[in-house]
Amino acid sequence: MAKKLCVVGLGYIGLPTAVMFANHGLQVHGVDVNEQAVKLIRNKQLHIEENGLQERLEAAVDNGHFTVSTKAEEADVFIIAVPSPINDDKTANLNYVREATKSIVPYVRKGNLVILESTVPPRTVEDVMLPVLRETGLEIGTDLFVSHSPERVIPGKVFEELVNNDRIVGGINEESSRLTVELYQIFVKGNIHVTDATTAEMVKVIENTYRDVNIAFANELAKISEKIGVNAWEAIKLANYHPRVNIHLPGPGVGGHCIAVDPWFLTELQPELAKIITLSRHTNDSMPEYTALKVKDILAKKGIQHGRVAVLGLAFKGNIDDMRESPSTDVLKHLEKLGVDYTAFDPHIKENKIERQTQSLEEAVSHADILLILTDHNEFKELLPSSVEDQMRTKIIFDTKNCIQRDKWQDAGFDVVLLGDSKASTL
Repeated sequence: MAKKLCVVGLGYIGLPTAVMFANHGLQVHGVDVNEQAVKLIRNKQLHIEENGLQERLEAAVDNGHFTVSTKAEEADVFIIAVPSPINDDKTANLNYVREATKSIVPYVRKGNLVILESTVPPRTVEDVMLPVLRETGLEIGTDLFVSHSPERVIPGKVFEELVNNDRIVGGINEESSRLTVELYQIFVKGNIHVTDATTAEMVKVIENTYRDVNIAFANELAKISEKIGVNAWEAIKLANYHPRVNIHLPGPGVGGHCIAVDPWFLTELQPELAKIITLSRHTNDSMPEYTALKVKDILAKKGIQHGRVAVLGLAFKGNIDDMRESPSTDVLKHLEKLGVDYTAFDPHIKENKIERQTQSLEEAVSHADILLILTDHNEFKELLPSSVEDQMRTKIIFDTKNCIQRDKWQDAGFDVVLLGDSKASTL
């Protein structure tokens, strides 16, 4: 049984995973190239937002089971949980995985286990990690064991899902899988399914690609509904009462480190075959521009030539602080191209990440003509017209997430526009 872990990458997945193992009795050393993040964690402060993380971090540090630095240390098990973004040409950027693997080579010893948790294109373990790990001089599969066990958690519910979700383990051989299963059984209550490394990589990409294709379908339905006078949200809800139908919801685009990225991995590997996947990606990537053009159209219908938009929400998902691949940032870029002035506010983004971001709702809505909701934070769901109407120049609200109480806003004299529903819109 492993006694010490070294976790490389202390972001939204690596840090919760590290403290989870530390709080279950293992000695854990966390590694990150971000010196500021390391400094904060060492002082029991967070550089990311996640429910339950603060108290778990404090416990892990206080009980002496969790240390952090910018360099790896010798351990029984190495877990790599670093980003795997896409390049501008939509190809996978595996430099983080490659460099993280290189960083542990001097510390790997006979009998160690190396686990990749990052979501990656199929064959990354075989084609990227193993060639680097052979530099240890150890026999892969005999002296050194390697597997892929992709994370399967959602921001905001990471700890709940780390414990309860089923887990996929794909080893390069039977012993690699056995050791990995033994490790995760320390806290995982869900079933652990064993396969090979490349299949495990494919499984995770499939999961996120399925969701992306489903959302693209919903976004097409929203556009069609606007043209024919149907409420797409109501229609999807009713269709989902069918026992074999599960349509996702439309919105201003798709964000996050997985759904907006992973489908491109399959397109890159087999571009001639990934037709539906590629079309879905382009459909979802088109939604920020569609949203911005709709804002421009709303202003034109009201005869407003130099309008100002208060953009509410920068995170890619409600009630988190994660802006990775957020469609909100693309909406802002398209508003700029269209010459539409805006301010942006997100109660979960504490530091200014964009130029026109404000740190107060009051400043964001001052003299605005439209409230544009791009993220369904609870703060926006519960927002009352009385808290903003006196500060706004024109009373319009454009809800792309179907999260406001429309009747209250209409009763307060607001023109209400809902993405995917021209019938419900009052403009």
